[in-house]
Formats: sequence, C-alpha cells, structure tokens
Amino acid sequence: MARRRLSIWFPRLASDLSLRHRPVEGPFALTLRQRGAERLRCLNRAAAARGLTPGMGLANARALCPDLVTRPADPEHETRALAGLCRWAGRYAPLVAVDGADGLMADVTGVAHLFGGEEELRADLHARLEQAGLEAQSALAGTGGAAWALARHGGGIIPKGGLSAHLGSLPVAALRLDPATAASLTRVGLARIADLLALPRAALAHRFGPALVRRLDQALGVEPEPVSPAPETPHFGVRMTLPEPIGRQEDVMTGLARLLDRLCAMLALHHSGARRLRLELRRVDRGTAGVEIGLARPMRDPSRIAPLFRRGVDEVDAGFGIDALRLTAPVVEPLAPEQLGGGPMAESGDALADLMSSLGNRLGFDRVLRPLPADSRIPERSFLLAPAARSEPAAGFAQPGPPRPIVIFAPEPAEVSPPPGPGRPPARFRWRRMNLTTHRATGPERIAPEWWIDDPAWRTGIRDYWRIETREGPRLWLFTTPQSGGAWHVQGEFA
Repeated sequence: MARRRLSIWFPRLASDLSLRHRPVEGPFALTLRQRGAERLRCLNRAAAARGLTPGMGLANARALCPDLVTRPADPEHETRALAGLCRWAGRYAPLVAVDGADGLMADVTGVAHLFGGEEELRADLHARLEQAGLEAQSALAGTGGAAWALARHGGGIIPKGGLSAHLGSLPVAALRLDPATAASLTRVGLARIADLLALPRAALAHRFGPALVRRLDQALGVEPEPVSPAPETPHFGVRMTLPEPIGRQEDVMTGLARLLDRLCAMLALHHSGARRLRLELRRVDRGTAGVEIGLARPMRDPSRIAPLFRRGVDEVDAGFGIDALRLTAPVVEPLAPEQLGGGPMAESGDALADLMSSLGNRLGFDRVLRPLPADSRIPERSFLLAPAARSEPAAGFAQPGPPRPIVIFAPEPAEVSPPPGPGRPPARFRWRRMNLTTHRATGPERIAPEWWIDDPAWRTGIRDYWRIETREGPRLWLFTTPQSGGAWHVQGEFA
C-alpha cells in the first residue's frame, strides 16, 4: 500500500486563537518583544491586506495602520493549543506529529476510505476547523515533503505517481529550505523545483550544501521521512460510575479508596508520585463538587493519602446523591521505587511529610515554613524561612564557630546595674521585668556589620556578644556596643 501524508498548516493560528472568544472588527495583530522592540508576531487577514507583515516593528505598523488593534502574544499558549490540535487530529490518522510552530503532519495511509475518499476527508477536516474559528490549509501527497510544500502553496491533493509533475511549478522555498539557500538558488535562475530536477545531485550538494539534496529527495520519496509523533504524557486519572446514588461520607471515602488503589498503581507503573490530587463528585442533578489536596512531597501510598480527603469530603453537598467519582493527579513528580521496611528513619520522614501535608491543606502550603541556613554571620541574617513542601532540610544546619541560641529575636534592651568594666559581662541585669544574676559567662564574641549591606539596626557598629547563664535559670545571649556608650541588649535564648 502506497504511503499517504496529510499536512495541515495554520497560517494565522495565534491570531485565530486570540479572536475566538474576543473578536475584533478590522486590522488585528499580536505583538511580541524582540531585539528590544515590540514587533508583530501574527496578524489577521484585514491587517495583512493593509500591508502589514510579521516581524514589522509596532511603531511602523501603527504608522501604516492607525486603527490597528493589538494584544500581547502568548507563545506558551500557542504551543499548548497546537499540541491539543495534534491530539484532536487523531480522528483522521493513527500517527500525527507537530510540524514546526504552525503545522501538523499525519500518516493517513489506508484511512481515507473511512471518510469516503481523500476529498471527503479534507472537506470534513476543513469544516470542523472552520466551525472552531481556525483558518487552515491542507494537502495530501505520497511524501511528507510534498504535502508540506503544497499545503503552504494553495493546498490540494497530489495523486499517486504525480509528485514530480505537481511539485515542479512550486518555488524552491517549498522544499523547506532556509531563506539564505532559497535566495541563492533564485539569484542563479533556479526559482522553481522543476529547475532542480534535471541537475546533477553532486553539483547541487557541492554548490548549495547537502541539505538541499536531502530535502529534494524527501519531497520526491527517494529518502524516507516517517511521521514521528512525540510520546504522549501519561494521564493520571481514574473514574467510577455508581449503579445507585450515594450521599454518606463513608460511602464516598470507600469509593475514593478504590480509586486511590488504581491511581497509585498507575503512578507506580510510571515511577511517579502525586503532588496534587483532585476528586470530582458528580451529582444526580449533573452538578459537580470538587475536593483538591496537596502533598508535601511526591507520594503514592493510598493509606496515607486517603485521610487528607476526609475533611473536604465532609463539607461536600451531595444534593440528591452522587452517581460518579473521578480522581486525577494534575501535578506529579518522579518517585523511584522504595524499599519496604526502611526502619525508624524512613517512618519518621513519612510522619513528617504527612504532618506537613495535613497542615498545608488546612493553612496553605506557603504558610508552613522551615528554617534554612544562610551565608551570613549576622544573627538576623544567618537563616532564612522557606516553604517546607518546596524545600529540602539542610544537612548540618549548625555553622562552624560558637554556638547560637535556639531562639533569636529582635534586640531587647537590658538594664545593667552596676555597669561592668570594659570587656566584662554584667553581674546583674533586668530584662522583661525579671531581675537576673550572672552565674557563668562565655565571651566576648565580636561581630562586625556587613559593610556591603546598609542595615539600620547595625549602624551603631561592632557588637560584643556574651553567652550568659543566670542563677534564675534563663540562658541568654547578650551583646553590647562598646563604641556607643556600652548599652546592653538581649537577642536570643539558649535551650
């Protein structure tokens, strides 16, 4: 069976997508900042009829077309939309691949008869795309190169055995050549593909490079060019339809447990773990309710995930009953297989992850924080707080040098009486309405301000820190600023 390729080209994909829900009458273009200036990325037919072209500067475009309406382009949205069209085009072919930034290539070998023929297949394709508000051109040929060339130069169908005759009248740029090579061929009088067919391949390769010969051979079918679709990202989702509506929380949790077993088995098959899970409950009246949870780290253990749903399920209004459940994992991360029986250390890590998941779902994951070390000797800047669910605990938190308090707070004044001599700790002081007596003191530890950071709290200069054990019990961290009259402050408390 002879191979047949279908090429679909979307000449105005980005602008069509933008205008589907927010139509504009008259000239319209999407802009993108390139090389320090706003330039046109994609435009509609009205703008093209006014002489505007992609890549033109926005200022020049407005000078030619003062009533031009513009919106910022979103390349990521365009990429996702093209990927969605690639999945949709699977109705016409078993193999469909994204072809550049604005096209698709499909292998429709042995498929056309299902639609009544190749003409009927193209008609159905264009009718559906037109209904969706997307302009497209398509072509069918025996090779991908020929289909690509014809789709971008009018579209149509090249019958079997007629490649050379139909391609000959097309410009050499239709061979998917880079602009420099196409311009060089045109300058020497080789403007059409027919001009290349009679020339020796070796001379063409020597003069214009091997890419020209390869593209020509691909278009004529001499060199094979299979359709290679990108591997699909696995969809982690399971569903359950119930024979009778349910409404009790325990019944929903039982159904959830069965879905979790299936979903976690799917995650294990792909060596992945869920970071977010969403349970959708469909009511008898066709309304839906959803419960979404987050996890502190990738997980696929049903027994640890299920309790996190209980609070949300309890708040769901079941109405006249729930007849279907759907569980999905919209956010997943790699998770290698784990050895069973990891011991107390593994169990403590799981317990901590479960605690962070529970707190994160109640308070918000951005509010559950953990301290991490920072590269600074200044006590207030020697650590930072980061969301626990999106950071790893630091190994060896303690910095080399004298020990630091378990709690560090903003400096609080301490009344010292009598004032100690230079280089000596206070014998007695009052702090937080407590009269304290020094039992043992270690120090001083001198810390200088970081001169490259203007910190108002350290404008007084160097500080001499003392570790003080008091007879009354508190173990405190005191400092004095010798250059400012010897005032004393408390900034931390040891365990």
